Amino acid sequence: MSTTRRAYRSPRREQDAATTRNDVLAAAAELFAAKGYGRVTVADISQRAGVAQKTVYASAGSKADILNELIAAAVADSGAEESLVEIRKTGDLAEAMRILARGTRLCNERHEAALEIMHAALPVHDDAESLWRNATEFYRSVLGRIAEHLDACGVLAEPERAADVLWFCFGLTSWRTLVRECGWTWDDAERWLAVHATALLSRRPDNVGPLA
Repeated sequence: MSTTRRAYRSPRREQDAATTRNDVLAAAAELFAAKGYGRVTVADISQRAGVAQKTVYASAGSKADILNELIAAAVADSGAEESLVEIRKTGDLAEAMRILARGTRLCNERHEAALEIMHAALPVHDDAESLWRNATEFYRSVLGRIAEHLDACGVLAEPERAADVLWFCFGLTSWRTLVRECGWTWDDAERWLAVHATALLSRRPDNVGPLA
């Protein structure tokens, strides 16, 4: 009679590996924010995390892999799907834009440090195009589904351009430009973007209120 030997799994070892990985990612995030991605080495990360360099590679990969992981975590915690669920409950364009402005504002505000790390890393990253695509692809796909919903509600002036307009108004660069580069408060940026997105998309511009 043949028997199949099951691979042994050690919960303690898996927990230790997960803790080490989290320590490496946290150390890298701190260093990227403080020194800039381009100035940080794997040796720096290993020293901050208190592990050997080979452990950094084994647990989290290269420096580029680590940055990709940090950005992926921010994308996963974007709240975009939650905003989509709420928007699908309304057929009112202005209300939909208020929901979207609030949701994207909270995401960009919560992950401001990670997004700044990514922005600074783009010129020196091993594969900047892939990094940007990974950071924005899911976000843009959700905006596309929001545009489809609003089109079905019959409230859009140019349905074929709606997803692009939403990206223009609520994309990563829009929030960064207004808040970080222009010094707006998050509250002011949220209100302004909601109103102007409504005006840009609406079939009834007379019904969007003052563009303040």
